[in-house]
Amino acid sequence: MTTISIPRQFRGPPFTANGGYLCGVLSNAVGGRGTSMLRSGVPLDTEVTLTFADDGSAALTNAEGTLLGTAKPADDASIPPPIAPPSVADARRFGDTGVFAKRPLHRGCFSCCIEREAGEGLGVFVGPIEGAPEGRCAGVWTPHANFADADGLIPDEITWGALDCPGSMAWFEKGTPVGLLGTMSGEVVEKPRAGETYVVTAWTLASEGRKHYAGVALHDANGRLMARGGQIWIARAPAAAAPRVDTQGVTA
Repeated sequence: MTTISIPRQFRGPPFTANGGYLCGVLSNAVGGRGTSMLRSGVPLDTEVTLTFADDGSAALTNAEGTLLGTAKPADDASIPPPIAPPSVADARRFGDTGVFAKRPLHRGCFSCCIEREAGEGLGVFVGPIEGAPEGRCAGVWTPHANFADADGLIPDEITWGALDCPGSMAWFEKGTPVGLLGTMSGEVVEKPRAGETYVVTAWTLASEGRKHYAGVALHDANGRLMARGGQIWIARAPAAAAPRVDTQGVTA
């Protein structure tokens, strides 16, 4: 058993942890190649408890014992094979033509908010790949030195954070806004390096009721796979208002 605390810098919603970053933290706890399920929002700057089981899984709880999330080693079926990445130049162009190049999916979000300072947030966004099936998107990410270790390499939880919102963006670009990240499976095959530009891809998969599946991946400029993941996004209940991005960049 150990305690962790997610700093406010790594927020998703205003008062809770970014889903992708948190999934990366949880998966690191079970060996790195993991499946993390988010049960409830994890408060920022607050100690929560990570407990390990004999089967290699882990559970995250708050001071009251409420289950906030779980993690276990990922199986092959939970991480979809990546789609072929475009070139860096094309990926940049596709991202720049997408909705989220001009306004963030979630204002203030560590993963996607383009209003945060470089090196304080990631500002990752994707847009439709020209000529590809609907729901296939790409963009670029250049990791900032602020996130690197002494060797210039990016910690895995930051990479997981960079791959978070693109999956939701792919569904949005397909015309189906989704709600919150419920589950993310993934692995970092090779750690990205600060200052180098990488291609982010995201693509929609199947839907089952309120569950919407997406794949995400990161490749280097030569097309080498750096990281990949599979996501389950949970749509809002039918009675809830569908999220939208308004002209001020606020998701309502």
